Amino acid sequence: MAELHDLTALEQGELLHRCEVSPGELAEHYLDRIARLDDVGAFVTVAEERISTCARELVVKPVGASPLWGVPTAIKDLNLTRGLRTTFGSAAFADFVPDISDNVTLSIEAARMISLGKTNTPEFGSPCYTEPDVAPPAVTPWDRTRIAGGSSGGAAAAVAAGLVPVAQGSDGGGSIRIPASCCGLVGLKPTRGRISPSPMYGDAAGLATAGPIARSVRDAAAFLDVLAGRRTGDPFWAPEEPLPFLDACERPPGRLRIARFIEPLIAPTSVDPECVAAWENASSLLESLGHEIIDIPRPLPVEAVAVFETVWAVGTAMAVVNLAPDQRSQIRPLTRWLTERGEAYSGPEFGLAIAELRRYAAMALEALAPYDAVLTPTLASPPPLVGAIRDDADPAADFQAQKEFTPWTSAWNVTGMPAISLPLHWTPDGLPVGVMLAARPAEEPLLLSLAAQIEAAAPWADRLPPGW
Repeated sequence: MAELHDLTALEQGELLHRCEVSPGELAEHYLDRIARLDDVGAFVTVAEERISTCARELVVKPVGASPLWGVPTAIKDLNLTRGLRTTFGSAAFADFVPDISDNVTLSIEAARMISLGKTNTPEFGSPCYTEPDVAPPAVTPWDRTRIAGGSSGGAAAAVAAGLVPVAQGSDGGGSIRIPASCCGLVGLKPTRGRISPSPMYGDAAGLATAGPIARSVRDAAAFLDVLAGRRTGDPFWAPEEPLPFLDACERPPGRLRIARFIEPLIAPTSVDPECVAAWENASSLLESLGHEIIDIPRPLPVEAVAVFETVWAVGTAMAVVNLAPDQRSQIRPLTRWLTERGEAYSGPEFGLAIAELRRYAAMALEALAPYDAVLTPTLASPPPLVGAIRDDADPAADFQAQKEFTPWTSAWNVTGMPAISLPLHWTPDGLPVGVMLAARPAEEPLLLSLAAQIEAAAPWADRLPPGW
């Protein structure tokens, strides 16, 4: 007999709708699992007092409520949550408790989902691995000696280990899709402006966005419906969709023209044969579904990489610029190295880099406009061992290793396109390997329709990690 955590988030929402389980009972089920089974470094803070209060307030599901009403979730430890410790993955903020909540937190609360706490993230969300000073490393439940990815590593570990059915992540260079691939999950980076970054607006380049991490495409779509929406004052926004994103999963995508390439974009590197196989098998699957697959050259030139790195380094420097000296002394070697790089650029140099990055984005969007979607591997290798990428003694080598592990993901942050990682492949020794599809800006409905079609043709729901 299936247990509650065996069900999808939408199935759990349906049980709540039929009053077959209460929000409090469902939350308690997951709290018990977190207490017993969080050996994957998923949570930094568990919000037990807030959970009981929220659960008591949910009595009858109102008409028109989200299908995820009352369903447990978790919020990344980069997102402000009023009255709850928020560390940003940094020892410099180990005891910080914000007095406001950001849009992501407010949207989850407005949908009356129950957040069980804050999920693990690396310092300021910068690295593609989650090994902070404030919590144990986040690891994939498929092999607890290997990384869960980053920077939404805790969120992905929580969903993959069955500690929450769906979780929020954020993605400025792949930070939703990287851990989704490492943990065998669906990870969706929405279009730039689809989800409001209010009230902080700290990303001047518009690279980062929140998004869902889930076990199924439909759960991801339903959670996107919770998170999506603009707020007055947003610098970017996507057009509002007339129908829920969940509805898109029920519509056939039609015959699509799907471009593909495998040449690494961010750093020259070898691609693991398992990642190549995942990409080739996905291509064959898409062809069997009636889609046209077209090989294309890389849509971004090599010169774009240095410009992206300038913007990334300045963004890191912005995260620490107001720290007191005693706080600054606590930041990690990689953060310090990136900060020093960022502080070496002048204001005009940063402005020119943003403008140049947007010109490269426009070139890529023009090159990709004839295609309905773009297929690449998600990562260049299966999840490596904990500590294999991190190099405190040589942050430059650390940064280079990150680029070689994630040579495609940040391209879609530059263009602002929606992109999704799907768990379509496993290595012979049982490690998950994702493939990534991107679509034109604001075409999440098409991307979700295609992803749902793929999931129906090659389902992964029966794959569960050890210890589930």
